Amino acid sequence: MRTLPGADPLPAELETRLRSALADRRGQMPRSRHLEESGAPRFTNRLALEASPYLLQHAHNPVNWHPWGDEAFAEARRLDRPVFLSIGYSTCHWCHVMEEESFEDEAIAAVLNAHYVPIKVDREERPDVDAVYMRAAQRLTGSGGWPLSVWLTVEREPFFAGTYFPPYAGGRGAETGFIDLLTELARLYREDGARVHEAARSLTVAVQAGMETGLSAAPSAGSTPDVGLVAAAVDACRRGFDERHGGLRRRQKFPSHVPVRLLLRHHQRTGDTQALHMAVRTLEGMAAGGIYDHLAGGFHRYATDPEWLVPHFEKMLYDNALLIVAYTEAWQVTRRADFARVVRETCDELLATFASPEGGFFSATDADSEGEEGKYFVWSESEIRAVLGAGEETELFLRHYGVTAGGNHELGNVLAQVEANEEVARRLAPARSKLAKARSQRVPPLRDEKILAAWNGLALSAFAMAGRVFAEPRYLDAAAGAAELVLGRMRDPASGQLARSYCAGHLGAPGFLDDYACVAAGLLDLFESTNEARWFHEACRLCDQVEARFADARAGGWFMVGDEHERLLARERPMFDGAEPAGSSIALMNAARLAAYTDDERWRKVTERALAFSRPMLAANPMAMAEALLAVDFLAGPLREIIIARSANDPGSLQPFQQGLRDAFCPRKVLFVGEPGSPEWQRLAESIPLLRDKVARDGRVTAYVCTRGRCELPTADPQQFLSQIVG
Repeated sequence: MRTLPGADPLPAELETRLRSALADRRGQMPRSRHLEESGAPRFTNRLALEASPYLLQHAHNPVNWHPWGDEAFAEARRLDRPVFLSIGYSTCHWCHVMEEESFEDEAIAAVLNAHYVPIKVDREERPDVDAVYMRAAQRLTGSGGWPLSVWLTVEREPFFAGTYFPPYAGGRGAETGFIDLLTELARLYREDGARVHEAARSLTVAVQAGMETGLSAAPSAGSTPDVGLVAAAVDACRRGFDERHGGLRRRQKFPSHVPVRLLLRHHQRTGDTQALHMAVRTLEGMAAGGIYDHLAGGFHRYATDPEWLVPHFEKMLYDNALLIVAYTEAWQVTRRADFARVVRETCDELLATFASPEGGFFSATDADSEGEEGKYFVWSESEIRAVLGAGEETELFLRHYGVTAGGNHELGNVLAQVEANEEVARRLAPARSKLAKARSQRVPPLRDEKILAAWNGLALSAFAMAGRVFAEPRYLDAAAGAAELVLGRMRDPASGQLARSYCAGHLGAPGFLDDYACVAAGLLDLFESTNEARWFHEACRLCDQVEARFADARAGGWFMVGDEHERLLARERPMFDGAEPAGSSIALMNAARLAAYTDDERWRKVTERALAFSRPMLAANPMAMAEALLAVDFLAGPLREIIIARSANDPGSLQPFQQGLRDAFCPRKVLFVGEPGSPEWQRLAESIPLLRDKVARDGRVTAYVCTRGRCELPTADPQQFLSQIVG
């Protein structure tokens, strides 16, 4: 095993462990350009002992990478060197670029190894580490992103930060290259350490102040849900809305920029047609654009242009899960066939590409294939003609998806509908199927086979909702499979503690707030879709743990980390939504739902304290907390408590009631369908007071709907029931 450039030889014991790890992975092609004639990797570092697919991508860089941990910082202290921290994730295109340009470069590796202790972190496994040092980068530079590059003292305090750096001066127009920065910052640390440590201390204090805002503050006065905050978010969206393409008027477009689900609720509450228009136009634009995979289904990460045309081609589990829910709710409001198709195609793509054989879902697929971003997805006109042959169908396909000889991308054509037309899209389904089959013969993008609890919670919600609304048992089975995996393989049977990640049989760090909150939310959705008591009880158990592990009993709200987690420079409060909803927003909605289900004063107080704490931030920047505003909308009501008592003697009469629930957009509700006196009913009756005294009258299915403490007359008429839940 070769010595890494600029580094001392690895200890014999470590080298033995690395050789054993390589033997276990024999037959897998090393991800490196540094190969021996035999094909074996020329270099191997400590990351070969890790389970994270992202860390393993860097296991054969010539850089002497360490995983995050005390050992690396002890080594930095022993050598009196700064730490270079690199944070990224496996499907990050610019992370791959920086790896190829810099971390695979032996000259740059020699500088890193001789003057630093380099640490590599998978942000998806350690969002707590990422949150702290991303805040430092934002403080220093005004922006952030990945790859995140941070220079630290041995006390773990940051003194310089940035994102991607080209390797050498002049690269991509840069005056300073990464190697120049490494050399100069190492010199400063060595020759003017006092100034470096002073700067690091000052930056750390600023980061701590920013992340710990409100820790000592008492909750603000008032905790009544204020739908005016929802209206303010809608108005902010209206001011920035792109009428032509949907989304906000920005150079790049992310699906999370427009709060579609909030717009649908505001429209239902107020009749605001512009709110509905903004939601529908955004969904139309995404579904027609190149951000959508028209051959297999599912959405790419984001669009690099205002037209939703050319995406960054990675696919993330969380994006697709969130969009399944948004399109499902939009279908309930509009009954548009294209929205239903998008839901089904996206679910089917997740089942085909992301589903783990053990249950649950992998994290992501890469943007790159064979070293080029988008190569798997982009087509030339001649390739399409070769697959489809000559004929009217081919010409229609080329027109409908905007395919030209010149293309719209450096590699050819990104497929995108020139004009949304569902009838044409339906006619072209066989052509899309042929092209999808042909595309499957290409070298596919790499898949990150790490299973994350939080993202599987989001997928659980998506499949539970899609399965119920579209009466698709496969989707409900997938949701149950994800629940079984997370609750079985990813939870300590003694303590009930969730793990953040699961990969190749290995559990990652203890779960964070979003892991507990998202899984609990998914279980509540699965309960409403299947009416199985165990999912409700498991959700309650996880919500209890959220309060025990993450709640701030003094100020209200929740921390990202619990007492069992590593103590970092600061303890983040996740308040603002990004591409993923904040864990605090999901926890707030969970508490609101449990308060409605259980009529337990404890959960009402949790929601009140959380609302009181977050009110100033909601008022100041409502668009940044759209997911929390879903809970505000829910709490403002009117909340419908829906119990359907079915009869064993008349099972067929339940179907019209279920169809009514599928069709109706009724977002402010709690729901249970069951047979009074059955074991399932009895298991829930102690926890859900709404079930008391409910019977199937005269042996017929009977619906009970209550709103604001006022109950409608029980009804066995499906049409009357429908008017009660949407009226």
